[in-house]
Amino acid sequence: MTQPIKFGTDGWRAVIADGYTFENLAKVTQATAQWLHRHYTKPTVLIGHDARFMGRAFAEHAARVFVAAGVEVKMAVGITTTPAISWATKAHGRSAGIVITASHNPPEYNGFKIKADFGGPATPTQIAEVEEELNRLPVELERPATYRELIAERRVTERDVMADYLNMMRQTLDIDAILNVGLRIAHDPMFGAGQGVVSRLLGQDHVVEIHGTKNPGFEGRAPEPIERNLNELSKLVVETGCAVGLANDGDADRIGMYDEKGQFVSSHLILALLVKYLHEVRGLTGSIVKTFSTSHMLDKMGTHYGFQVQTLPIGFKYIASKIITGDVLVGGEESGGIAVKGHVPERDGIYIGLLIVEMMVKRGLPLSALVQELFDDFGPHYYHRVDLHTTPQKKEAALKRLEQEGGLKEIAGHPIVDLQTLDGYKHVAESGWLLVRPSGTEPVLRIYAEAPTIDEAKKLVQSAVAQLGLA
Repeated sequence: MTQPIKFGTDGWRAVIADGYTFENLAKVTQATAQWLHRHYTKPTVLIGHDARFMGRAFAEHAARVFVAAGVEVKMAVGITTTPAISWATKAHGRSAGIVITASHNPPEYNGFKIKADFGGPATPTQIAEVEEELNRLPVELERPATYRELIAERRVTERDVMADYLNMMRQTLDIDAILNVGLRIAHDPMFGAGQGVVSRLLGQDHVVEIHGTKNPGFEGRAPEPIERNLNELSKLVVETGCAVGLANDGDADRIGMYDEKGQFVSSHLILALLVKYLHEVRGLTGSIVKTFSTSHMLDKMGTHYGFQVQTLPIGFKYIASKIITGDVLVGGEESGGIAVKGHVPERDGIYIGLLIVEMMVKRGLPLSALVQELFDDFGPHYYHRVDLHTTPQKKEAALKRLEQEGGLKEIAGHPIVDLQTLDGYKHVAESGWLLVRPSGTEPVLRIYAEAPTIDEAKKLVQSAVAQLGLA
C-alpha cells in the first residue's frame, strides 16, 4: 500500500523502507522544486543530512532530483546540523535549505525538512503550498544523472557548511570568556549531528563528550534530549566535575541541560533564564513567543518586564513566522527548541546551550543558583510530561471524550477554571495546568502538566491518565 505523504509539525517524516523510500523522497523533492520555481526565477537549494541511516544516500538522491528539475544545488560536506543549514541558507543566499533528518524521532525514521530563505523553517503557508504541489507531479519523474556525474560536471557543488557555522558561532558568542574561566562542559550529542561540535568550538580539554560516534541505531533509543533519555549525562556531569551538561537531539536543533549537581534543567527554565539574561544583562527587549505546552512562568515574566507574550500552536514554524515579522526577544517550545534575538529564526540547540554557559560566566553563578533566582522571583514551576504509546482506538476514544464533554472537570482534586483548545485540551486550575494532545509526527498521545512541585505535576498527569482510561 502506498503511504500518504504528509508534513507534520516540522517536515515530512516516515519509517525507512516503509513510507520513507527513494520513490517518495523523489516525489517530495520534485514537489519542493516545483514550489521553488513558482517563487524564484533561478531557484537554488542547500542540502544537508544528519547521522541517520543512509542519510548521505538520501541527500544525494534529493540533489539529483533537484538538478533534473532545474534547481541549482549546493551540498553540505559530511554530517551537518539543521541549525547550520538554516543559518547558511540565509547567509549564502539560497532560495531554500533542505535537511534529510527525522530530528528526535526513533532510529527507524528519516525525514525531509524545508528551510526558507530567511534562515528558519518554512512557514505553514509555504508548507501547504509544497503539499499542494504533490497533487501536480508529472506522471513520470525525469531520471537524473548520478551524483558523481553531477559533481564532475559541477552541476552540484559542495561546501563545508559546518566550518562556516562554527566561525559564525565564534563571532556571536563570547567563547573567550567561557575559556578564560576554565569551565568543563559535558556534552551528549546522542549519536546525532552535534557530535564533536562543542569540542571543536571550545577545545577537547574543556569538553567531555559521550555518544559522539556515528551510530544510526542510537542504541535503540530516540535521540530526544529529555530527562528520561539522559541519565548517563547526569552522572557524567557529577563524576567529572563539569559545570554543566548539554544534550542535543539527532539534528542538534533541540537542547537538554543539567546543572552542576546533575539536576535536569527543563526547556521551560532555559527559556526563562534567557529572557532574564538577554534583558537584564544584554539590555535587549522584545516580545516572548511560546507554544501552547510551555511554562506559564513566561507569562509572569512578561507582566514583570512589560513584554508582550504570545502563545501559539505547537510547532516551531509558528514561532519562526513571528520572529521574521516582529520584534521577538525569545521564542521557544517545551520540546527544547529555542531561538533568541540576534541569531537565526530557528531552533539551535548548541548555540542556546552555550549562550546559557555564557550567562553563567557573565553572572558568576552556577546554573543551579540561576534557576533558584527564577523561583525566588517568579515562584516555583515544575513540569512533567508522559508520552503514551497506546492503541489508536484508546487514543481516539480519549480525544472524543474530551471534545464531547468539554474536557475534564477536575484533575487530582483541583477544579478546572478554564479549558483552552488552541492545540489540544489544556485544563487550567488555580495552581497548575494539564494539556492532552496527540503528537503531530508519531502515533502517540502526549500529556503535559505544570505545578508548584514535581510531585503535584505528576499527580495531575496520573489523574488525567486514569480518567481517560489510558492506564
